[in-house]
Amino acid sequence: MPVSDIQSAVFLDLDSIDRDDLDLSKINAVVDNWEWHGLVRDDQLAEVLAGADVVVSNKVVLNEHHLADAKNLKLVCIAATGTNNIDLEAADRHNVAVCNVGGYATPSVVQQVFTHLLALTTRFNEYTAAVKQGDWSRSRFFCLLDYPIRELAGKTIGIVGYGHLGKAVAKIAEAFGMQVLLAKRNDEDKRMDRIGLHELLPQVDVLSLHCPLTDQNRGMIAAEELALMKNDAVLINTARGGLVDETALLDALRKKQIGGAGLDVLEIEPPSAGYPLLKADLPNLIITPHTAWASTESRQRLMDEIAMNIEAFKLGHIRNRVV
Repeated sequence: MPVSDIQSAVFLDLDSIDRDDLDLSKINAVVDNWEWHGLVRDDQLAEVLAGADVVVSNKVVLNEHHLADAKNLKLVCIAATGTNNIDLEAADRHNVAVCNVGGYATPSVVQQVFTHLLALTTRFNEYTAAVKQGDWSRSRFFCLLDYPIRELAGKTIGIVGYGHLGKAVAKIAEAFGMQVLLAKRNDEDKRMDRIGLHELLPQVDVLSLHCPLTDQNRGMIAAEELALMKNDAVLINTARGGLVDETALLDALRKKQIGGAGLDVLEIEPPSAGYPLLKADLPNLIITPHTAWASTESRQRLMDEIAMNIEAFKLGHIRNRVV
């Protein structure tokens, strides 16, 4: 496809990625006319999309109606790996190509996985709070031993989803001296190095989720699965909130049915102020606001990858195409 076919591009939700700390020169250079929006509301989309050849969206939803009305639209670039915010079937029907970006956040996400895991196993939050409230100053000894600390060495981590992220988590886990078990994708998965989820759960000290959210795996970690885990096992979810039944998880944490949970994602984002998991105030629950992907380096890679996707499309090449 010749370069002249791409005249204008629109970024729908730049504020979800760039906080004035990224270099946008590469993405600026691939299209002559850019329209940058911090966040486009649904009622503004028709006007914003009207003349665009290329649209970039992180989380703004584009459905059949939007894609049908955007007569000039040739390419949608998803500023993420997940594709659930774009109606892919509608894009295909309207001859709109869709690209995503995979693997850009791997170092950042892996770092966050082990931040959560180490905070829970070293009781980091409890000990830092104890220091601030004067417990150490009142101690009869040189240290506090109020909260039992566990080592990762010799423990077993179960990984659900063995793509870029799962493989990278496994590599770091092995560096800590952990054993790695891999969950089957489904009942039809016959790979010899994978075991069924229900067989895996009783064996692991840590369960880390790295799979996309689908209709098939929504709520895959629910009351039945949590009951199979060890009472000191830790659940880490940096994938998608909908993978975990949050009501069941909260119940399991309160009853100390499992040892703890580190969540970077929730089923509803952003959560309301009264969201049950946020109100729980449990020492064995750590929640971060969907920031595992968001290192400066990761966000810069994302923007540069989007630029390369657009450039490849202009030249008629297939790069990160999902439609």
